[in-house]
Amino acid sequence: MGLVDNVSKLAKNLLANMSNRAKVLLGIAIAILVVFITFSVVAYSQTLPPGKGENELTVDIPIGTSTVQVVNKLADNGLIKNKLLFRLYLRHNDYEGKFQAGSYQLHDGLSYGELAEILLSGQVQREGIRFTIPEGFKVEQIAERLENIGIADKEVFLNLVQNGEFDYWFINQIPQDVDYRLEGYLFPNTYEIHVDSTEWDIINVMLGQFNKVYNADFIERTEELELSVHEIVTLASIVEREAMVDKERPIIAGVFHNRLDINMLLQSCATIYYFTGREFILNSDTVIDHPYNTYKYPGLPPGPVGAPGAKSLESTLFYEDTDYLFFVTKKDGSSEHYFAKTYEEHRANDRKSRNN
Repeated sequence: MGLVDNVSKLAKNLLANMSNRAKVLLGIAIAILVVFITFSVVAYSQTLPPGKGENELTVDIPIGTSTVQVVNKLADNGLIKNKLLFRLYLRHNDYEGKFQAGSYQLHDGLSYGELAEILLSGQVQREGIRFTIPEGFKVEQIAERLENIGIADKEVFLNLVQNGEFDYWFINQIPQDVDYRLEGYLFPNTYEIHVDSTEWDIINVMLGQFNKVYNADFIERTEELELSVHEIVTLASIVEREAMVDKERPIIAGVFHNRLDINMLLQSCATIYYFTGREFILNSDTVIDHPYNTYKYPGLPPGPVGAPGAKSLESTLFYEDTDYLFFVTKKDGSSEHYFAKTYEEHRANDRKSRNN
């Protein structure tokens, strides 16, 4: 008797000895297995290159293009078969949001891995304009700088800051009572943009840089502190203006956290500078009835007072835990501060500062 006949006979005997319920369960299990195998085969076929590399084309990825837009463009050009599966591949490999702008020569014979590697390589067009936005710059200062170098109209830029549509998760949590909606979120950095970039393009790439800097570790720490991203950005903007020396940023951030914890006025000169537009403070300024006046109103101001850099954001999140509640500049040319736990110590430091 052959092997096939033996197996067939064994299967018949097993079925004959099985209860009806067991037969039903076996049938269901076999059906599920068949469906799973079929789905796996179909899904795998959808991940294969759509062609043999014979269809070559140039794909442009403009500055600020989202991952979803990139995937749609690849699908529209016949470079991937299934948008959902490619997005799942990108998410699994932590590639989302990391594609570089540029002009890419692609073909329809590329695998998921090959496509991702090319788009991550960033063959960035070098024909463009380079500009730098310093840490602490306000929205109005950014608009003025861009207008002065001839790449943006100030009024158009400011209108987009207030009303433009941008697809970033952090925008919806910005409250309505801020002076400028995107204040603090136009990340300070050196940028290179294409000569044809619009005001919208410039804002979008700056928001995109903020999105990259405010990474998963930052988000996790924000949640640990039970604060919102907007509150962290607001406090970081104050730290940015108050701290002149990097090593002091976590200490100064800790001072403000301590004050917030006990509902003590922040009394930050940076907030006065923001609403007066001056780089000095008068005694009369401290009593001005303005929501950004942290000498008059407890807690954080409604929004950031400038654009914090990465070091200020990190220092605000991972601040140094001390008992300090006060600080004053040393006025010795070092740009450093004296720190104090009590008002009496602070007054002594103030006298020391005046004598330097």
